[in-house]
Amino acid sequence: MKNNKIIFTLVVVFFLLAAVSIYGKTQEKKEDERLVIAFGDSLTYGYGDEKGSGYIDTLNARLNDQSEEKFTFDNEAIYGLESSGILAQMSDVGIRGKIDEADYFIVYIGTNDLINSNGGNLKNLKQEEIAKGKEDYLKNLDAIINILTEKNEQAPILLLGLYNPYPDSKTIEAVIDEWNNDINNLIKDEKRIVYIPTNDLFKGKNKKQYFSDSLHLNDKGYKLVSDRILEKYQFE
Repeated sequence: MKNNKIIFTLVVVFFLLAAVSIYGKTQEKKEDERLVIAFGDSLTYGYGDEKGSGYIDTLNARLNDQSEEKFTFDNEAIYGLESSGILAQMSDVGIRGKIDEADYFIVYIGTNDLINSNGGNLKNLKQEEIAKGKEDYLKNLDAIINILTEKNEQAPILLLGLYNPYPDSKTIEAVIDEWNNDINNLIKDEKRIVYIPTNDLFKGKNKKQYFSDSLHLNDKGYKLVSDRILEKYQFE
């Protein structure tokens, strides 16, 4: 009787180990597969796009249509996230474990840092508070870049600049330009980082055609972002 129990236990253990082995193999990235990990807020999450998940869905579809290689996207964006939130994500064991597997990174963050530094909106701009918010944001962005480059020595980082959701406001435009200029200054010596400007995409356009609300884009707006990424960077 004891021998039967031992045999039964060994059989169960054998099948469990086999299942784990098979699962592990299915999880391994194939040689022709390219992993893109995206970090960001609602704009990378795709909020406002009723037809999909924003520019990430469009990139996914277009890259897989035009390439013999398979592109897989891991979208880690969270609605309402600030740059400090991405740092918190990167302390997660699961996410840190995926970083060294990535072939490309997309980082699109800063809009909430700016808005929240001004009290949750862009009305009655408080320049001192915005300056402090920018200082904290740049420190966080620098830390994010350091983690990605240290954990992964090869993957390019596509860093998207901010856009002005109120393009008719010259005051807000000046703030957006300042933040984008400082982002560029931060990464000017980083050869693996490709800066993707977005602010010019919506200038001179009818906002109602490209925005789903006062801040977020619709499917047409997100398509402009995905087109700009493909215009500025050649995925291989």
